[in-house]
Amino acid sequence: MGTAGTGTDAMAGERRQLINVAYRLLGSLAESEDAVQEAYARWYALPRSRQDEIVSPGAWLTTVTSRICLDVLGSARARRERYVGAWLPEPLPDHAEWDHGHGTDPADQMVLDESVTMAFLVVLESMTPAERVAFVLHDVFRYPFAEIAGILGRTPAACKQLAASGRRRVRGARAPVTAAGQADAVRHVKEAWETKDIAALVDLLDPAAVMTADGGGMVGTVLRPIEGGARIAQYMVTIADKAPGLELLERSVNGVPGLVARHAGAVTTVASFDVADGRVTRIWAVRNPEKLRPWVRDGGPVRPIM
Repeated sequence: MGTAGTGTDAMAGERRQLINVAYRLLGSLAESEDAVQEAYARWYALPRSRQDEIVSPGAWLTTVTSRICLDVLGSARARRERYVGAWLPEPLPDHAEWDHGHGTDPADQMVLDESVTMAFLVVLESMTPAERVAFVLHDVFRYPFAEIAGILGRTPAACKQLAASGRRRVRGARAPVTAAGQADAVRHVKEAWETKDIAALVDLLDPAAVMTADGGGMVGTVLRPIEGGARIAQYMVTIADKAPGLELLERSVNGVPGLVARHAGAVTTVASFDVADGRVTRIWAVRNPEKLRPWVRDGGPVRPIM
């Protein structure tokens, strides 16, 4: 794995891969950046003689980054218990439509595929740290179990079982609809939301739909998931009533169609959707300003509306 050689260009070239691995393991751009920075710091702290002994610096960096992420995941439970309200992964913009102007931004380094959709990341959150590392490294990045074993400190056979357990969790999740089908559903929700048409929203939402919002205690939002299409529709209209002039934009969120809400030119919410049989089954609304930083450059400042 990785690029042989210890030159500066070769080492810098590994950054994109490391950011992609770390984000899928942690669901946080900020924590991923910290993990990658720490891995590079450990590399440059090695004596040159030790660096020269390492055949693949890229593989070494991936191993160290994964171990750091494993430690972060291990402490995440305690941190989540202190988090105000629900915790959701950080949403990712598509840099092709949401111009950052900075190619080195972590969000610009991300490969947007099915392994970073909000629905997929939420399933990853249900895994144990060891399951998540084994599953992501093997099933997403095709790392052999022999290498994963060195990261987790377990046998290859045990790592294979961990990945299989993670795989069962993913298979238990609802299969995603096509991008076109998702885009149609999101567009209809946008139109009904803009017109505050509760009846239309109820028709677009599955009766058992669930909406989860993440404000991180920094902005006003529901602290627990809202269950039921009718209740979600009423809540969405209430938000629109409290923010006259709310602007809704159809944008890619983690690689699939979603919505971005702006008020007075400021990004306030990034919403992801899960759709089945033409109806929205899940909505994940990220409102924590710290998680919306990658969306600022196109949309201006992040500002709460409630």
